[in-house]
Amino acid sequence: MERDELKVSRRDITGKKVKLLRKEGITPVNLYGPNIQSVSLQAETALVKRLLGKAGRNALISLKLDGDKKPKMVMVRDIQRDPLNDALLHVDFFQVEMTHKVRADVPLKFVGESPVAKGRRAMVIESLTAFHVEALPADLPRNIEVDLSRLQAMDQAIHVRDIVVPDGVVVLTDLDQVIVKVMEAKVEVVEEVVAVEAVAEEGEEAAEGAEAAPAEAEAKGKKKEAPEAKAKKKE
Repeated sequence: MERDELKVSRRDITGKKVKLLRKEGITPVNLYGPNIQSVSLQAETALVKRLLGKAGRNALISLKLDGDKKPKMVMVRDIQRDPLNDALLHVDFFQVEMTHKVRADVPLKFVGESPVAKGRRAMVIESLTAFHVEALPADLPRNIEVDLSRLQAMDQAIHVRDIVVPDGVVVLTDLDQVIVKVMEAKVEVVEEVVAVEAVAEEGEEAAEGAEAAPAEAEAKGKKKEAPEAKAKKKE
């Protein structure tokens, strides 16, 4: 089976000085695992980005270290990015043994569409985004599909126990936990009520304006009559 590959070399620069490496297009990485000491490594940033975009977090990667005859089988364990610009800062790789099971979080991939959720009064609420599983490195799936078309009625839910996972994969997440559920879209009802209240307020303002108009006209009429009344008194 073809594996994703990444060429790395040993890194002597550590600490705050790694900023110099990043400016040169090099990403600092670390390798660790059972029965081995953590090793400081580095790789071309462009190659690391391409790998992360293609392989994903649970994929097996063939790490080729300069000077080693045999590549190391690893998985991505941690990715650090700049919170301001999302620039890649650091990557941790975990070396696996192909005959030993590992635990990992496998992301859920939602496919299909719920027929009942197509209406305006229903919406699909997602409560879970990944399964915590255990499997041999070669058996770890990159994602687990959840078919939303199974949601045929209001208040219907899909639980962890409803999902069939590949052979060799043991789900450690609570089987009774809800993944997704169809619920009434109460937000739309609230918006409609607000809209109705707004219309009512506009109606009241219009009515008040209509009542005020005759009163204003009457007041203007009295002002016009005032000079005539004074003229009669002089006569």
